[in-house]
Amino acid sequence: MVRRIIPLVIISVLGLTFNGFSQDKDLKQTNPKRMDEVVVTATKTEESIKEIPNSVIVKDSIDIEDTGAKTVGQLLSNEQGIDLRTRGDYGGATEEIHIRGMGADGTQVLVNGVVVNSPSLGSANLNGLPMNNIERVEVVKGAGSLLYGTSAMGGIVNIITKRPEKDTLTLNAQAGYGTNSTLELSAENGMFITENFGYYFTAGKQESDGFRSNSDLDHKDVSLNLVFEKDDLLDVSLYADYVDREMGRPGVRPPAGTADFYVGTTKLYDGEASNLLNRQGDENMSAALSIKGRPFEKAGINFKASYLDMENFNLNRYNSMNYEGEEPVPVIVGSDSWVTNDVFTLEANMDIEPVDDLKILFGAEYKRYDWENSTITLNENGTTSGPSGASQHLDTKGYYGEGQYRACDYFKMIAGLRLTDHSEFGRKYVPRYGVIINPYKDTAIKMNYGKHYNAPTPNDLFWPLEDWGWGMGAQGNTDLRPETGKHMDAGIEQAFIDNKLSFNLTYFKWDINDKIRWVPDINYFYTPQNLDKFTGEGYEAGVNFSVTESVNLNLNYTYSDAKEEQVGGVTRQARYTADDYLKLGANYFNENGLGVSAALRYTGKRPGSYALDTDVNPDVMLESYYTVDVNINQRIYEHWLLSLNCSNLFDEEYDTYTESFRNQSTSVTSMGYYPGAGRSMFLSIAYEY
Repeated sequence: MVRRIIPLVIISVLGLTFNGFSQDKDLKQTNPKRMDEVVVTATKTEESIKEIPNSVIVKDSIDIEDTGAKTVGQLLSNEQGIDLRTRGDYGGATEEIHIRGMGADGTQVLVNGVVVNSPSLGSANLNGLPMNNIERVEVVKGAGSLLYGTSAMGGIVNIITKRPEKDTLTLNAQAGYGTNSTLELSAENGMFITENFGYYFTAGKQESDGFRSNSDLDHKDVSLNLVFEKDDLLDVSLYADYVDREMGRPGVRPPAGTADFYVGTTKLYDGEASNLLNRQGDENMSAALSIKGRPFEKAGINFKASYLDMENFNLNRYNSMNYEGEEPVPVIVGSDSWVTNDVFTLEANMDIEPVDDLKILFGAEYKRYDWENSTITLNENGTTSGPSGASQHLDTKGYYGEGQYRACDYFKMIAGLRLTDHSEFGRKYVPRYGVIINPYKDTAIKMNYGKHYNAPTPNDLFWPLEDWGWGMGAQGNTDLRPETGKHMDAGIEQAFIDNKLSFNLTYFKWDINDKIRWVPDINYFYTPQNLDKFTGEGYEAGVNFSVTESVNLNLNYTYSDAKEEQVGGVTRQARYTADDYLKLGANYFNENGLGVSAALRYTGKRPGSYALDTDVNPDVMLESYYTVDVNINQRIYEHWLLSLNCSNLFDEEYDTYTESFRNQSTSVTSMGYYPGAGRSMFLSIAYEY
């Protein structure tokens, strides 16, 4: 352990002794986010954190710079109650946020208020979202279905993109290179062209070979935000972005000693990757028109229209046998599949304050989902069969209202109700209640309760019949019911010494009924069914201390007792969910433009798989692990920023998920693992004007 700490100390000392070339930049503020900081996600109106019954996380552009985060998941990974999971260490590996032990489909992710969760899967991939256009990220934990509908059971992550600033020209460019031939380029430009009209444009490119065979990534993105501002009377923005990604899918890492396997002259897998031929592509486009105004001092209106187009391509290749000749011959077969999701949304709401200390929000939302699946079968010659697939249309209508009443300086109440009318499942009512007690200026005691629901995805409902032969295959189930449940939490947030020291403690409890799970019959024909019940409870505790104006420390711990209750089986620890998460962060800044940050994250043991629904003890247990990340920034003169980011500094080996692997040479099936990313270094230089 001592040998591992020495490199961190050396890097810190080198950073602290590098004074840079300029004293023009002001010293950064290291104080924690204040309770009077304003956020918009929790109530869809501007509210200070102490006026919100939920636990809230806020990360801004300074946090992005300090951490050197390359994805939204990395940015949030050091926060309490959040478990960042990724299926392995390849360049395009999906990153998912799990809040308080819930699944990824229980967290709704938005960009400027537009949901970017995949309608097909229910979850959002944070690895595919551009970072260079993000101004701010707000996370609201707790039941969010009242204001945001389905898939907001555990919380909401709202990403707010950059806008032009009046009387300011923004012109930024960045280039970086790192481990695994990782290359990143990005550019930004924003300004007001006239007194009231401006734009903000970003573009980015990433390339990486990845840590393993067939783990490469090619990513491109562009975004444009057009803004019209007229004092407080009117704010109009038209935001659009485009993301194009292509990547390899290496699958699990085979067991040690696995030899390369060829089919003819084509290598199918090696000791690093269980598949060298599988590929994936994502092409996502979105556009959102937002109109906000305050025609009266006590009333505000908001209107949003958005369109989201998601296209996902998967090439799957695997080994089979051709029995047409005298002797069976191994061949490579597979399929090409495309899934397209188009989502059109209209939403309008109005907030009024009829009397002092009483606020009322009411609104309506309409969503239309167009889903299409198409699959082409590939034979050993690469020729194709006729395409098969399915398409469906869904729509939902939502009507919601919420009232906030501050009875006195010490007490506030919140209550609301949502009615959702789903084309497949009919009407669903969702209530929410909250209480905030402020016995002192810097004290907030919060209690929050809400019901939630999660509609089955089009994949669950309409996946077309797949025939794998010998009775094996898969098909959706139109008889599914939505997942339902409740989420409550209660806690205290306290600040001391002009907010230099703060702590929080929150207890939470939730459940999910009719949990959907794809299960096989005796012939391994898979269909989704409402089988399980999930429950969870635990607590979050955190301390943030500004030791000096230059040094800030934070420590947080999450205990999450998540259980899965199997129908006809047993109650046991939920798969891939640890009981213990410990995170420690430290930040240092000086007047010479130097910033050094370090983060340690510990994840406890968690079950990887259970052999049977009646098993309490897992047949695979993933071991606990910790990682250490270090980021060093140095401002050079006024406009240049040099950054060095090191992830997993001590090259800790750990596994994130598990899956079976069949050795084609020996015909032995064993367990393979998705390995976590090893040590990586990334050096970048940016020009900021």
